[in-house]
Amino acid sequence: MTGILYGVGVGPGDPELMTLKAVRLIRENEIIALPGSVVRDSVAYQIAVQAVPELAQKTLLPVNMPMVMDREEMKKNHLQAADFLESHLAQGHNVVYLTLGDSTIYSTFLYIQRYIAERGYRTELVNGIPSFCAAAARAGISLAEWNEPLHILPAVHRCQQPFDLPGNYILMKSGSRMGEVRDLLRKSGREIIMVENCGMQGEKICRGTDNIPDHAGYYSLIIAKQPKPGKSC
Repeated sequence: MTGILYGVGVGPGDPELMTLKAVRLIRENEIIALPGSVVRDSVAYQIAVQAVPELAQKTLLPVNMPMVMDREEMKKNHLQAADFLESHLAQGHNVVYLTLGDSTIYSTFLYIQRYIAERGYRTELVNGIPSFCAAAARAGISLAEWNEPLHILPAVHRCQQPFDLPGNYILMKSGSRMGEVRDLLRKSGREIIMVENCGMQGEKICRGTDNIPDHAGYYSLIIAKQPKPGKSC
């Protein structure tokens, strides 16, 4: 018998937004993997341990995932992570890998899962509340109404493209290029809200492009809403 690899989303930051299933899987399994070289410094760990204090007594596996843009270097890191986790799965142990937000949205776990599944192991994705859903709730706004399209983009890769499609935009991974994204959004005439560190210490909500800083933290996203008819932004 071999173990199961679970990719578990812990939500955006507020431990009260973790799902019952995420809490149960952490409690029921001994081996918990977390991104980063020091597990207790991982944001996913800091969120989850507040909801599941016994996490601190589990066997914690650090999965180092350096932030690099080189595709070959990324592949090498993902393969190393898969090898590391496979060494535990092959012994019959389940591994619960904790990831921020939802496990299906821009999660590095997805690359590891693919390699593990190709090797014949069972994997399972467990959803968490996405950061943009939590950010919209914190800002007191909707993401989409009636027949509005909703576009989700990694801004760090797409910041040179105009935001000219109908509907609303969510721009993730915006922090390092916030100034560029802000200037492009200013031309779009959209209603802009930036949320930084949603549900975590240092949470900040900025409304309007004039209030968005040149730089923001990694856990920052922008919601750009299409103006309502007759409404000026």
